[in-house]
Amino acid sequence: MKILFIDSNHSLLHETLIKAGHTCDLNYSWTKEEIENNIHLYDGVVIRSKIKITKEIIDKAAKLKFIARAGAGMENIDVAYAESKGIKCLHAPEGNKDAVAEQAIGMLLGLFNNLFRANKEVREGKWIREGNRGVELMGKTVGIIGYGNMGSAFAERLKGFGVNVLVYDKYKKNYGTDFIKESSLEDIFKNADVLSLHTPLTDETNHLVNDAFINKFSKNIYIINTARGKCLNTSDLVKNLKIGKVSGVCLDVLEYEMVSFEALDTNQLPEAFQYLIQSDRVVLSPHIAGWTHESNEKIARVLAEKILAL
Repeated sequence: MKILFIDSNHSLLHETLIKAGHTCDLNYSWTKEEIENNIHLYDGVVIRSKIKITKEIIDKAAKLKFIARAGAGMENIDVAYAESKGIKCLHAPEGNKDAVAEQAIGMLLGLFNNLFRANKEVREGKWIREGNRGVELMGKTVGIIGYGNMGSAFAERLKGFGVNVLVYDKYKKNYGTDFIKESSLEDIFKNADVLSLHTPLTDETNHLVNDAFINKFSKNIYIINTARGKCLNTSDLVKNLKIGKVSGVCLDVLEYEMVSFEALDTNQLPEAFQYLIQSDRVVLSPHIAGWTHESNEKIARVLAEKILAL
């Protein structure tokens, strides 16, 4: 096959495909127009998040057999239309699930123990102990929404912390274990101290967590979002941070990210964002939860195996 690489990836991916006899064109600098004008020459395309593979692009891809995304989310591919054309859509959530799970744990522990604030204070010569008294994770109830690769890996990392884990997944059944309780949203609303999102971005999950959703929780809650920024309504989140309904939040993703995830859309940074960056009850990172050296290689290996399996 002749395969177009639109985004850079770990070299293991294209090296494995070349070794198997395929041709890989690493055209990372191509513009959208160059991609559209040449995609008809290719049997496969490998992307991350540089562009959206739309119906218009797919219609120009006469020979295309597969679209492979080096990552988990598929919202930048018109999957339904591609599959209607017989084009296989591949991704590699198995490759970065461990990285996402570990960061979610790290962010939560850092928030609970005021580590980010305390670190800054000590560097400034401040030694504040009582003001940084923390909260223990042990004994808390953690609600997980979405039990795919990411949600299940996060649940696995919670073992040993002495927590109760409630999981809701609209599209899965019979996944409960001695440690994980298969739950309804109502169970999570009633019992959770912490909510962690592990859903893809779809029409159904866009702004899933909004003011009405947050206020269904019986307790004040902590929220973790390592999924997609637009799964959470930032303005509604800030409203509930201000009144204390949300005790704290860990955000690896923001709804203000550009399509490529490589930058924030500075034309869309409203007042809510200014509150987030000033609050010490908010932990932020730049969409790096699945962005480890190990996951980079694992994603490449997983995608290579899936492409070769075709």
